Amino acid sequence: MCTVFRMPAMFDGMKLAAVATVLYVIVRCLNLKSPTAAPDITYQDTPLNRFLLKSCPILTKEYIPPLLWGKSGHLQTALYGKMGRVSCPHPIGLRKYLPMQDGATATFDLFEPMGDHRTGDDVTMVICPGIGNHSEKHYIRTFVGHSQKEGYRCAVLNHLGALPNIELTSPRMFTYGCTWEFASMVGYIKKMFPHTHLIVVGFSLGGNIVCKFLGENRTNQERVLCCVSVCQGYSALRAQETFLQWDQCRRFYNFLMADNMKKIILSHRGSLFGSATKMEDADLSRLYTATSLMQIDETIMRKFHGHNSLKEYYEKESCVHYIHNVDVPLLLVNSADDPLVHGSLLTIPRTLAEKKQNVIFALTLHGGHLGFFEGAVLVPQPLTWMDKVIVGYANAMCQWEKQKPPCQKKGERATW
Repeated sequence: MCTVFRMPAMFDGMKLAAVATVLYVIVRCLNLKSPTAAPDITYQDTPLNRFLLKSCPILTKEYIPPLLWGKSGHLQTALYGKMGRVSCPHPIGLRKYLPMQDGATATFDLFEPMGDHRTGDDVTMVICPGIGNHSEKHYIRTFVGHSQKEGYRCAVLNHLGALPNIELTSPRMFTYGCTWEFASMVGYIKKMFPHTHLIVVGFSLGGNIVCKFLGENRTNQERVLCCVSVCQGYSALRAQETFLQWDQCRRFYNFLMADNMKKIILSHRGSLFGSATKMEDADLSRLYTATSLMQIDETIMRKFHGHNSLKEYYEKESCVHYIHNVDVPLLLVNSADDPLVHGSLLTIPRTLAEKKQNVIFALTLHGGHLGFFEGAVLVPQPLTWMDKVIVGYANAMCQWEKQKPPCQKKGERATW
């Protein structure tokens, strides 16, 4: 009889232990005990920076992600990757085609503003998306729609080879730091809209490209009011070591991104491989077996621009060697729980902000990689914290430019 009565109690204890274990795993995986906080801001105390932080208060206020899952950088990243955004708008733009000197054809989409800008000025967002992305991605469409409503014209680069319905016209596609297509788009905007001011925006890989573009030649900074970079890694050479680690499942993300890159490259197999190209059949065979971005970069990507080694490719295409030449106001945004950008890489923007008066570095506690969803409990809001920050910072810069004395609008940048 004692055994009969003890068995249910024993099983109840096992169930309770199982439930407790599951709850513990959920709490740990979802990071539910992590606090919410305002971004950690690194900047120098200058009149401009004080004005920007006052006029863009979202930068100094607490960022609150959705309660049940928003504190997990993995879920923020996965949701951005699979769903993109909630209630994504469908902005209507005009696709432009720009012939390049090497026979390639750059494309970008142009979206006109939905109303006047608050300053009355003509302002254009020139936008560079993340790796293998283009104007049709949900996070880009959401940001463009928000910017249009705020009175901004938007020009969005489509990375060379990223659009599935656009054929390559030369044996070359986008790389980690090639600025040629972005420079061509910016040149077109400056020519077609001679009175427009430019706000330069880059997401992830696009952040590397725009910062490298501005730092390559100071003439590239003409008519640029400011630049915003979100979730970039700054140095491919330093990042490659972290991408081989299992910490934060980074090796798994590396595999997924490599698989996506293989699909993009193989979709242009006829243009990239053949007797008239730099690629050989052996390269194609190695591509099929590649399981990391580094293997693809070694086999394929570095050869587009004739780099002799993977190290040379990463060194020359990383913005870390150019970003110190950027003199326009620069906002660098990263998330501490970004599973793709290792924390060691964030010493680069932090040190830069400590040394240069024009740089503000904002590090959020949560947000993942290009996630930054906001919301109460479960369902995120259509606009993300990222969308609001970029437009808010741009609005503040436009207001600062508007109130400057005419003599300082001629190109002086001495009033940091």
